[in-house]
Amino acid sequence: MDMYIIKESTKEESDLIWQGIIEYNSSKLSLKGDVPFVPVNRVMKDSAGNIIGGINCELNYVWNTMYIDMLWVKEEYRKNGHASRLLKEIELIGKEEGCTLVHLETMDFQAKDFYMKNEYQIFGELDNVPEGHKRYYLKKIL
Repeated sequence: MDMYIIKESTKEESDLIWQGIIEYNSSKLSLKGDVPFVPVNRVMKDSAGNIIGGINCELNYVWNTMYIDMLWVKEEYRKNGHASRLLKEIELIGKEEGCTLVHLETMDFQAKDFYMKNEYQIFGELDNVPEGHKRYYLKKIL
């Protein structure tokens, strides 16, 4: 049996692994360009320039999807439609860029009901991750 070692990757090694999966996927799919993932991030500020919320997403040109990584609004600004405005903003960008689906994950103590109110549907759940909680996976067809 051959001997192998496993160790923490350098940035260059990590990039090499990423390039390997891109090349493999490219052999199976018709890709739309060299950069499969593009960040789509938006920030919301009040009239004084203070940040009151924001949304960080990743547009995937390979799968025509957008992944919402984070959506946050300061607590005192919640329940005023700010999060919905941020969500609609990135959904519009997604549509303009050819996305057909937006997906995300949220916890039972976070914003599941908010996303469902905005027409997202649960497509998966993980129980007890982390212990005592549930993780939800949601999607919306654009």
